[in-house]
Amino acid sequence: MQFVFPPPAPAAVPVAGDSVFFPVHRIYCVGRNYAEHAREMGGTGREAPFFFMKPADAVLPVPIGAIGQMAYPTQTADLQHEIELVIAVGKGGHDIDAEAALQHVWGYAVGLDMTRRDLQGEAKKLGRPWCTGKGFDYSAPIGPIHRVAQCALAANASIELKVNGSVRQHSTLDQLIWSIPEIIAYCSKFYALQPGDLIFTGTPAGVAAVAPGDLLEGAIAGLGALSLRIV
Repeated sequence: MQFVFPPPAPAAVPVAGDSVFFPVHRIYCVGRNYAEHAREMGGTGREAPFFFMKPADAVLPVPIGAIGQMAYPTQTADLQHEIELVIAVGKGGHDIDAEAALQHVWGYAVGLDMTRRDLQGEAKKLGRPWCTGKGFDYSAPIGPIHRVAQCALAANASIELKVNGSVRQHSTLDQLIWSIPEIIAYCSKFYALQPGDLIFTGTPAGVAAVAPGDLLEGAIAGLGALSLRIV
């Protein structure tokens, strides 16, 4: 196959404790999947999950022990953080049963769904897509992916984000409105999941704005930490 110009290198995320990389196919994100966050964003109850997408190359990999750097994006005055558990899909499928969904998980990671909230809010008011608010360059910082067999991710693992040393978001994974198997099953009704897909599972309450110079420190028990400086 000949191309008119050399294709870009595939988006990829390092694998914890290894020299190999996880190639990224698509990025799906679940909206309003913690009850308190759903309420702070205007939702109520156990509403059906909904998904939006980011480009594969929106990932901004940050190695363990490093502090990544994210440039404050253009066209916004309200960049906000959302700490999330990320599912890395290793086995594809369509209409996956929730009972079998965990068989499709390759690993997990700590991720941030960075959001130009003012652009997202404007799009919501106009009934337009959220792409400019959610799918911009490097809007998906992510730590190394941990293989399922090599991480101890408890059902009630804590998830937390600090900004400049102060806790902004804190919850536990058992507070997810839709569980990991349910998320995979529901997403696969609309899309044929493929190896390399990432699913950001939603964020706890406490989302707020960040500014250049801020240090974000996210952590999920069993998966380590993700540190990011806004520059």
